[in-house]
Amino acid sequence: QVLLVESGGGLVQPGGSLRLSCAASGITFSYYSMGWYRQAPGKQREVVATISSGGSTDYADSVKGRFLISRDNTKSTTYLQMSSLKPEDTAVYYCHARRTISPNYWGQGTQVTVPS
Repeated sequence: QVLLVESGGGLVQPGGSLRLSCAASGITFSYYSMGWYRQAPGKQREVVATISSGGSTDYADSVKGRFLISRDNTKSTTYLQMSSLKPEDTAVYYCHARRTISPNYWGQGTQVTVPS
């Protein structure tokens, strides 16, 4: 059974920081590209950041310079370090595992709230 379990969400004041974690099990983690997505109320799910199996990263323009995605293959975990948080970062954040020849997987999501 494949599980992606996010943690680290919560309530943080504007300008604050949070680190999200996504622990994977049931997959060969190092083979997968990992990503963080978010969905705000009434909006579509959007990509926030991705990291390839080789460690290449990509970010949405809205988070460049503020968020940092990383992975630790020894722990089968990917992280999203979020800094300088803004109210518009408020959303449910989802972890995603992708590999071309395999099904994609999603976590259950973790809520991040930045009050205005």
